[in-house]
Amino acid sequence: MSAALDRMDADFLRELLRHGLLIDMGVDGVYGRSGLFEEVVERFSRLVAAFGEEDTAEVIRFPPAMSRPQFERSGYLKSFPQLAGTVHSFMGNDRDHAHLLDELACGHDWTHGQRATDTVLTPAACYPLYPAIARRGPLPAQGGLYDLYSYCFRHEPSLDPARMQFFRMREYVRIGTSDQVVAFRQLWLERGEALMRSLEVPVAIDVANDPFFGRAGKLLSNNQRDQKLKFELLIPIANEDNPTACLSFNYHQDHFGALWDLRCNDAVAHTACVGFGMERVALALFRHHGFDPQDWPRTVRRRLWGD
Repeated sequence: MSAALDRMDADFLRELLRHGLLIDMGVDGVYGRSGLFEEVVERFSRLVAAFGEEDTAEVIRFPPAMSRPQFERSGYLKSFPQLAGTVHSFMGNDRDHAHLLDELACGHDWTHGQRATDTVLTPAACYPLYPAIARRGPLPAQGGLYDLYSYCFRHEPSLDPARMQFFRMREYVRIGTSDQVVAFRQLWLERGEALMRSLEVPVAIDVANDPFFGRAGKLLSNNQRDQKLKFELLIPIANEDNPTACLSFNYHQDHFGALWDLRCNDAVAHTACVGFGMERVALALFRHHGFDPQDWPRTVRRRLWGD
């Protein structure tokens, strides 16, 4: 990213902090949120639910951590090791504790004695879903549809306020046949664009790819784009020249179905999801309509508050 774009990100972040919408916690990409910021997130979440209400998705809420063995099996570390967040803890005895306190008092690194626990931080709201559904056995002929909402973590500290390390993701996930999940993704591509245009922010939808790691990652990224497996809804937030992905629409083909032995109609199931970056949408609204929702266009307030 250029120095000019870095400055625009930092300028917008300073304004958010000055207005008290975000609260500095001393780590780039980790912020407290004000009550007003949380209210905007909650109002948007209700609007998303209204758009998906007729589908009667099964509501599931997972914590922001998941099983380390399941995380390892998911393949996330093969593609995104740079983003993963593990949970470590002290597991020593009294002597180890005394050594830890000495290191802490001397300002030395006390973390080398920490050991990995059986949990990792959830990288995307859907990751705990697939093993949970697999334990139920074969899916019904109509497949499954799930409404998820979770805090997630990705290690990418930045001055761009839209690139938080801890953030919330709301997802609808479809598991079923290829035809079922492709139709689901197309439906939400149309719904997602209509939803965001109703909030009067500038949007564009484009083919995208995930940030795969390493030399092999370039090939994976190209394949993902060539097959149009991922689309993103982009909105300018910190700057006009580098719009931010606020919604994503992903077709995983049979990747998770094969990985977790998810079966539908005696065949390996396919999966697709639509993900809403909740903080990013809130930031887009503050960026384009101002820092005080009382001054937002009446039509936007009506959509979110019912005014």
